Amino acid sequence: MSSIPEKTELAVIGAGPGGYTAAFRAAELGLNVTLIDPEPAPGGVCLYRGCIPSKSLLHLAKLINETAEASSLGLTFASPKIDRIRIQDWKTEVIAKLTKGLATKADKLDIKRIRGTATFENPRMLTVKTHDGQQGQLEFEQAILATGSRPATLSAAPPDCRKVIDSSGALELNDIPKSLLVIGGGYIGLEMGSVYAAFGSKVTVVEMTAELLPGCDRDVVSVLKRRLDKQFESILVKTKVTKLKEQKNGVMATLEDKNGETSNSLFDTVLVAIGRSPNTDRLNLDQTNIQVNEQGFVVVDAQMRTTEQHIFAIGDIAGEPMLAHKAYAEAMVAAEAAAGMKTLFDPRAIPAVVFTDPEIAWCGLTETEAKDKQLKFKSAKMPWRGNGRTLTLGRDDGMTKLLVDPESDRLLGIAVVGPGAGELISEGALALEMAATAEDLRWTIHPHPTLAETLYDTAHQVSPGSRKEDNPA
Repeated sequence: MSSIPEKTELAVIGAGPGGYTAAFRAAELGLNVTLIDPEPAPGGVCLYRGCIPSKSLLHLAKLINETAEASSLGLTFASPKIDRIRIQDWKTEVIAKLTKGLATKADKLDIKRIRGTATFENPRMLTVKTHDGQQGQLEFEQAILATGSRPATLSAAPPDCRKVIDSSGALELNDIPKSLLVIGGGYIGLEMGSVYAAFGSKVTVVEMTAELLPGCDRDVVSVLKRRLDKQFESILVKTKVTKLKEQKNGVMATLEDKNGETSNSLFDTVLVAIGRSPNTDRLNLDQTNIQVNEQGFVVVDAQMRTTEQHIFAIGDIAGEPMLAHKAYAEAMVAAEAAAGMKTLFDPRAIPAVVFTDPEIAWCGLTETEAKDKQLKFKSAKMPWRGNGRTLTLGRDDGMTKLLVDPESDRLLGIAVVGPGAGELISEGALALEMAATAEDLRWTIHPHPTLAETLYDTAHQVSPGSRKEDNPA
């Protein structure tokens, strides 16, 4: 780790997926880069307390579920024994391996790394405080803000209650409660609820809106919900938590349904998963002309420049969706713009994945969005129960759905639910990015037997065509 320099060409504040990607790219382009982050190595929330540890636990949950279900296929395993200490050690090993690799790459690129925090003194100067108590000022020519986000809090939660946890606390796996209330039916709540349900907790999910995963295609969500209904104790939509009261034997939750009627239920642990808030309030942005909107996101242009043209903002603080891969793409744009290159952030599709079982993934327009925008479209959806590869996995759930412009045949949106949906959606994202048509999918030979064939088969449904029409010559 470096001491605080007096000057740098580019200061990058935050070393999560956006920050370290921006720092790497800028250094590759010849800029002198200083990377500031409170962790000992790059990685950010995604690596330390988010994407990577959660997917590690979800993998274990999937193994538990698959071994339990294998008996119907003629293969029986002994009941799993959950060793929380070894699970935590393994998860830590995964994190350590990845963060060490990032630190090594940063050092090879001669990036100055400072373990600490930074705040603005003025639009050209940062006050940097290191983890060991040093403080100094860093003058910069350009800066990239990549400070990420933190779990949103619930006003009804009692202060300093160890039985009420957020997503970071859930990943610690300090306890496997007999009963768990998950507040929030978004991807974080459903993913962590799935983990604890597999580990033996009776999970209740409460979502204040009418559906799980608001914003996702309703058809694919229905496939997931049918499975979650079997795994969870209960799923309550149009319900909100108005009060949480800590007791010796758990947390008493007051729930209010759509009719305004209230009920009380006792849970061993409560997980608050109601979203994330951007980390923009601790940067002293009022010492600059950087604008922040009502939601706390930094206002940026297509080059990720803030209203201070020499300062960029990327990742979670730059707006929805709060996804690591969006931050990667924005980081490349910001770093290249800082190096004087002509570049813009203008993706046709940003894929999203929910790593439940089955997984859900989508990109482009959903049917709800298309209807809200009064766009003309035609759609086709194909259940996976007729797909050979699905049945060989011992599953019969899953669906692929395509939305297509009826005049141009251009793909508008793709949604997938089923095992491995997160891997399949990249083909959809590429298709949208390349302005592909359903015909393009129909004429792309897909290997057999695979789950990817469902994209090919659904394309035939939405745009059947014929060989004579497609190739009149």
